Amino acid sequence: MVCQLAGVTAPTLYHHFASKQGLIDAVMSHGFSQYVSAAGSPELSPDPIQDLREGWDRHVLFGLEHPSFYALLYGRVEPGRPCAVTAPALAALIQLLNEIARRAGLVVTPTDAAAAILASNVGVTLSLIAQPEMERDHLLSSRVREAILSAVLAPDRTQPARVETRRWRETAAIALSAALEHDPHGLTPGERTLMHELLVRLTGHYSGSSLAMESTSSGAR
Repeated sequence: MVCQLAGVTAPTLYHHFASKQGLIDAVMSHGFSQYVSAAGSPELSPDPIQDLREGWDRHVLFGLEHPSFYALLYGRVEPGRPCAVTAPALAALIQLLNEIARRAGLVVTPTDAAAAILASNVGVTLSLIAQPEMERDHLLSSRVREAILSAVLAPDRTQPARVETRRWRETAAIALSAALEHDPHGLTPGERTLMHELLVRLTGHYSGSSLAMESTSSGAR
């Protein structure tokens, strides 16, 4: 049927797409690349946290406007196989979170924050798609969005002094990690390794592998 609609023979189809799954993957990649292109490339913003909120809302809207495609993209999960099609969007999210970290705006690493945000964003979108259109709780998205952002973003000055001090120390360590990854100039490999160990200790509950300095310290070793 695909060959008839495309006006080609079966050998031509299999030459370009080795299998039916290959054709489906190409369709998903094409469709999602249009979404990524429409979102635009991330640029330095005076308010990256607002960019984060707008990105969340844009993701949900994309899913609601293309429910079948979105379910095909995010609903077909295979154990141990991350979706390669959505990798550019995830990379853009991590880049935005790196900028927030450099501004001392995160209490977790950019990679951990991206994983939490993406999981919540996808879950909300699939949940809204499953709801009857006339009964959709559109406030669900904003409630979950603000809940997850409050978990990964640095607290404001209304926090109790003792908790605020501890969390701001952790935030500062993560910010320094992101800044050094962005520009490690002036540090020797040994100094970067030592700095990595100190930052892990300052953040306390973060594992060494999740800190942004991991790649630098691994190279030093």
